[in-house]
Amino acid sequence: MNETMVETQVTYTLKHKGKFYIIEHVPARVCQETGEEYFAPETVEHIQDLIKGHRKPVRKIETPVYDY
Repeated sequence: MNETMVETQVTYTLKHKGKFYIIEHVPARVCQETGEEYFAPETVEHIQDLIKGHRKPVRKIETPVYDY
């Protein structure tokens, strides 16, 4: 099987302590066959530092929430 990974940037979302975060332009390796995203350890550490460090976001958005 040939490797089908490409280096690109993705938008990463996570929920932490009841809040949702969107981090744009995150470097990742993405499998072209499955869409699976892989992140370098230093990228994961940087994301954690962004959230825990309480850095000011570049912008905020309002998101509606629905109950199924």
